[in-house]
Amino acid sequence: MAFSSNPLSLSVPEPVFESWLRDTGYLEILDQRTTDLHRHSSTATTAAASAASAASASSSDASAVTNSAAAAVSISNGVFVLIFSHIGTLLSLFTLNPFAKLTSDDFSGDTPSWTQLFLGSLDSYSFPSSPSQARLRVHENVKRYARNYTSLLLLFFACSLYQKLLALVGLILCLALWDVLKLCGERWGLEQRPVIKQSLIRITQCATAVILFCTNVQMALISAIAVSYAVMILHASFRKLTPSRQSTSKDGNRRILRS
Repeated sequence: MAFSSNPLSLSVPEPVFESWLRDTGYLEILDQRTTDLHRHSSTATTAAASAASAASASSSDASAVTNSAAAAVSISNGVFVLIFSHIGTLLSLFTLNPFAKLTSDDFSGDTPSWTQLFLGSLDSYSFPSSPSQARLRVHENVKRYARNYTSLLLLFFACSLYQKLLALVGLILCLALWDVLKLCGERWGLEQRPVIKQSLIRITQCATAVILFCTNVQMALISAIAVSYAVMILHASFRKLTPSRQSTSKDGNRRILRS
C-alpha cells in the first residue's frame, strides 16, 4: 500500500525547524498575523460596545438607563481585562529565559545597523498581544541583536564607572596588577618554577578580590547588568520581527539576507 509523502511526518530537530522558519521569513509572518488578529479583536470589541451604546440611546426612556448602565459596565470590564492582560504579559517577560536560544554563532557576524535595524521606525514597535508572542519576539530578537545588546552592556558599565571614580580606579589597579604579574613572569622565567607561579597567581587573585570589594566595582557591574537587562527585555519584546532584506530563491521561498 502506497502512502503519499507528508512533510509533517518527518522528524525534524527543533533548531533546524526554527532555522528554516527564520530563513524563509515565516517568523515575521507569524508575529504580524498575531498582532493583526489582536488588533481586529480589539476593534470588534469596541464596535460592539459602540453598538450597545447606540441601541441604549434609541430605546425607551425606562430601559435607556438600564441599557446605558449595562453598556458602561461592559466597557469598564473590557478595559480592566485589557489592562490586566497587558500587566500579565509584562510580568511574563521577567519569568522567561531570553538566552535560551542564544548560541556562540550569534556573536560571530557583523553588528546590525543601530538606526535602520536595531532602532527602526515607530511602526517597528507594538505591544505584544500575548505572553507567547512576547516569548517569540524576545528569543528571536536576542539572537538577532546579540552584539548590540553586548555593546549596550559595555556602554552602561562605562557610564557607571564614570559616575563612580573609585570603582574606575580600582578596576585600573586590578588590570595593572595582572599586567605586572605577566611581565614579572616573563622576566623571572616563572614557567620553569610552577610552584612559585601558582603562589603568585593566588596572591594576585586575593589582592584583586580585595580591591574590587573595597572600590565597589561589583556594584557598578551589577547596576550596569540590571539596566542593560531591562533595556534588552523591553526592546526585544516590543520590537517587531521585521527582516532586513529578503530575496526569492528558486523554490519560491523567501530568504533573509543578513548584513
